[in-house]
Amino acid sequence: MKKIIFFAICLFAVYDVSAQGYYGPPRRRPRYRQERRERPRQSQDDFYRIKVGLTGGLNISNTIDADNSNFSTNSIAGFNGGLTLDIPIAYPISFAPEILYSGKGYTANTDYGKFTQRTNYIDVPLLLKVKLAPQFNFLVGPSINFLASTKNTYETGFITEQEQYYNNRGDHTDISGVIGLSVDLSRNIELRGRYNIDLTTSRPDDNSYLPNYRNQVWQIGLGFKFQ
Repeated sequence: MKKIIFFAICLFAVYDVSAQGYYGPPRRRPRYRQERRERPRQSQDDFYRIKVGLTGGLNISNTIDADNSNFSTNSIAGFNGGLTLDIPIAYPISFAPEILYSGKGYTANTDYGKFTQRTNYIDVPLLLKVKLAPQFNFLVGPSINFLASTKNTYETGFITEQEQYYNNRGDHTDISGVIGLSVDLSRNIELRGRYNIDLTTSRPDDNSYLPNYRNQVWQIGLGFKFQ
């Protein structure tokens, strides 16, 4: 939990310092002819504004086993949401860190019945954002993911058992890779789509009977930006 708070403080400190450098005194409204000549620069002027935002959407997640290529799982749905920040570097590239709650997991059919695992993470994507066109953006980068809780459910056909634990120490951390696209529906609303896969493997509590899995998550959602 201390790590999560530290990341949040760092992100908003960067925003505060950067904002002082990018915002200056208001400009005088140009005449009509000057405005027509300067229109091609409007998108770049807007690009250099720092943007804070909120996002929310749907996760479709499952896993792959690092030790067994024949291992297959079924997908489950979860929720993602949190805070976003867009800091311009040099047109058309900006730095886009985020702090997100992300629900992940999978289901699998075993010899003993159906097994379902749901995990809740605090994800901190540290992404580079490239504007490909006025309304289209490409994003890529790593994400540091802190496990918050896990719920395992076993269904044997006769009984259902559940195990749940919380990782209060914050010592279970995964690194994942993120690639995605976003479409600006308006100046303040964007449609987001991403693919996220773990670059590290995990086995909660070192339980050897569980797969040594990597989360893979498809995400779709909306972002709301404030300038």
